[in-house]
Amino acid sequence: MSETIFETRVPARLDRLPWSRFHWLVVFALGVTWILDGLEVTLVGSLSPAIRGESGLALTAQQIGMAGSAYIAGAVLGAVVFGRLTDRFGRRKLFTITVGVYLVATILTGFSWDFYSFLVFRFITGAGIGGEYGAVNSAIDELIPARRRGQVALAINGSFWVGAALGALSSVVVLDPNVIDPALGWRLAFVVGGLLALIIIWVRRFIPESPRWLMTHGRHEVAEQIVTGIEESVARRHGPLKPIEELPAIRLHRRSHTPWGQILHTLFRRHPERTFLGVVLMATQAFCYNAIFFTYALILTDFYDIPASSIGWFMLPFAAGNFLGPLLLGRLFDTIGRRKMISATYALAGLLLCLTGWLFSEGVLSAVAQTTAWTVIFFFASAAASAAYLTVGELFPLEIRAITISLFYAFGTLLGGVAGPWLFGFLIDTGERSQILIGYLIGGGLMLLAAVVELWLGVAAEGRSLEDVSSPLSQVLEDVP
Repeated sequence: MSETIFETRVPARLDRLPWSRFHWLVVFALGVTWILDGLEVTLVGSLSPAIRGESGLALTAQQIGMAGSAYIAGAVLGAVVFGRLTDRFGRRKLFTITVGVYLVATILTGFSWDFYSFLVFRFITGAGIGGEYGAVNSAIDELIPARRRGQVALAINGSFWVGAALGALSSVVVLDPNVIDPALGWRLAFVVGGLLALIIIWVRRFIPESPRWLMTHGRHEVAEQIVTGIEESVARRHGPLKPIEELPAIRLHRRSHTPWGQILHTLFRRHPERTFLGVVLMATQAFCYNAIFFTYALILTDFYDIPASSIGWFMLPFAAGNFLGPLLLGRLFDTIGRRKMISATYALAGLLLCLTGWLFSEGVLSAVAQTTAWTVIFFFASAAASAAYLTVGELFPLEIRAITISLFYAFGTLLGGVAGPWLFGFLIDTGERSQILIGYLIGGGLMLLAAVVELWLGVAAEGRSLEDVSSPLSQVLEDVP
C-alpha cells in the first residue's frame, strides 16, 4: 500500500456504537449552540419594545428589523469565514473560537449607546453564531451513529426554542418595572446571556476532535486512538462491541485541505441537484422564520395592544410548539424517511401560514388565537427547518462538510433571512393588516415551493453512513460505487 493511501474503519466503528454517555455529552456541549441562538433572537424580539422606547435607544420598528438583518448578515459572513477554517483546521478549534466571539459581542450589545453601535454589536454576535453552524453541525453529523442521525439532529436544532423560552422568561423579569428599571433591564439581559457562554466553553473541553475529520487530514492514527477510547468507555457500560474486523473499511488518500476549485466543482458539477435542493430548503425556511420571528413582538404590541412586559408569556407556547415539533417528529425522519417527512412538514407549514395570514388580515384573531395559530404552524415549520440543516450536512463529502453547511446557510439566509425582517418591519410600520398579509403569503408560498422541490430531488439518507450518502473526495476511486 502506498504511504499516501491508508485503510480505516473509523466511520463504521462510530456508526455501530450504542447510544451512550459520550453521545449525551456531544448533544449537550454542541447542541447548546442553538439554545444560544434562540436566546439571542428572542431577546431582540421580546425586548424590542423596550429597546424602541425613549428609555432604550429610541428605535423605529424598521430599525429593529434592520438590527435583525444585521445579526443575520453577520451570521452569513461568520458562517463562510469560520466554515472554511473549520474544514481546514478542525471542528474542535473553531467551535471554541466562535463561541468566544459570541460571548464578547453579546456582552458589548448590552452596552450599546445608539442605533449604530447596537447594529455593529448585533452584526458581530451574528458572526459568532454563524460560525458555530458549520463547526457544530459537521461535528454532530460525524459523531452521531447513522441510525439516529436524523432524530438527534432535529432535536438539537429544535433546541433553539429552549433558548427562545429562556429569552421569553427573562424578558418578563427584566421588563417588569417592579423588579428592575426597564432602561437597565434589557441591557442586563444581553450581558447575562453572553456570560452563559463561559459554561459552554468549559464543557466543550471534553469533546474530542472529529475522528472523521482527522482521518481525511492524514492523522488516521490519532482518529483510531480517539475512537478506541470512546469504544472502551462504551463497552464498560454496554458490554462487548462487534469485532472491528467484521466492519467495512474504506481506503483514503492523505490530503491537507480542499481548494476552492474542487469545492465549487463538487457543488455545481458533481452534485448540482443536491446543491439546488439545499439552497431552496435553506432559503425558504430562513425567510419564513426570520421574517416572522424577528417581528413577533411588534405584531403583538402594535395590533393587539399587548404590554411589552407581557410579550414573554405569549412567546412561551410558541417556543414550546417549535421545540416539540422536531422532538416528536424527529424519529419519523429516520423511519418513514427524509423525502416524505421533509416535504410534508414544509407543505403543512406553508398552507397553515397562508391561512393564518388571511385570518389576521380579516381581524378575526385575538392575541391568544394568533399565538395558538403560530404555535401550530411552527410545530411543523420547526421540524422542516431543522431537517434543512440535516440535509445540507448529509449530502456532501466529508472534506467539505463544514464549508458547504456554511455556504448553504449563508446563501439561503441572504436570500430569505436578511430581507425578511426588513420587509416585515416595513409592512408593520404601515399599520395595515392587508399589507402584512402579503408577507405571510410570500412566506407560505415559499414553504410550499420547497415541499415540491424536496419531493422531486430529495435523497433517502435515513440509516445510511455519511460516506455511503456521499463518498469522501479522498476515497480511493476503486472503492467508490
